[in-house]
Amino acid sequence: MAEVLVFVDHVDGAVRKPTLELLTLARRIGDPVAVALGNGAGDTAAALAEHGAVKVLTHEAAEYADYLVVPKVDALQAAYEQVSPAAVLVPSSAEGKEIAARLALRIKSGIITDAVDLEAGDGAPIATQSVFAASYTTKSTVTSGTPVITVKPNSAPVEAAPAAGTVEALTVAFSAQAAGTKVTSRTPREATGRPDLTEAAIVVSGGRGVNGAENFSVIEALADSLGAAVGASRAAVDAGWYPHSNQVGQTGKSVSPQLYIASGISGAIQHRAGMQTSKTIVAINKDAEAPIFDLVDYGVVGDLFDVVPALTEEVKTRKG
Repeated sequence: MAEVLVFVDHVDGAVRKPTLELLTLARRIGDPVAVALGNGAGDTAAALAEHGAVKVLTHEAAEYADYLVVPKVDALQAAYEQVSPAAVLVPSSAEGKEIAARLALRIKSGIITDAVDLEAGDGAPIATQSVFAASYTTKSTVTSGTPVITVKPNSAPVEAAPAAGTVEALTVAFSAQAAGTKVTSRTPREATGRPDLTEAAIVVSGGRGVNGAENFSVIEALADSLGAAVGASRAAVDAGWYPHSNQVGQTGKSVSPQLYIASGISGAIQHRAGMQTSKTIVAINKDAEAPIFDLVDYGVVGDLFDVVPALTEEVKTRKG
């Protein structure tokens, strides 16, 4: 089978879930070859092999931490030239989409972003996308060059499929542009104990109906009982009730969890664009005419300050 490059998202050797999902999709169209870069790259091999990587190309260098995305693009281009893959798959994060776009330009290939599914086609793989605020589903293929495809988190299951996972050192020559933008400082994200918003299997979000920053504790309590991430609508973020990093929507983050609970969110198109591909959607709103009810699987008409605490207690009771 043809080989498929998979760009590895990891933190000091700990492989993040979206990469394991990419390996599931890669196996549908070829033999996955993983590309792991930076500190701890060699430590990713066991997890990658367990999930189907037939080969792991690694390269560790200070440039990956000291500068922005260009060193990673240089390395991914080197891997592309070495492997001549049938496709290149990249996690659909902000950084991932920039890396994919730069690579596609360099290798003169077409690019598909934010795919939610992938299947083999006649020649190029077929990518499924959810477009126009998830009002339509499209199927696309790249007709020029090697397809470069970014895939949204939670689009595929993580499946164990043990493979050889042969580790090979990747030879990388950094371009002159690699040192163009230097990272001068980093501030660690404050740990909340909750999963990353874009990767979480469950997301509990609050909106204008929460009516104040102090009331988001109600949303957080439900999220913590479910082991979920906390999201917020643009209205809640603009009011200063919750950090922008937790905004779900067209100008925030796109999520596609197994379960999305919207509390006090009316369902404006801007918000729907960021969560409409969730597998199961539950809305809690005291306005029975709220647009959010048009797309939910389950709707609860009621005051969130009555419904959400009751739901939290029920979850705790069933778990305990």
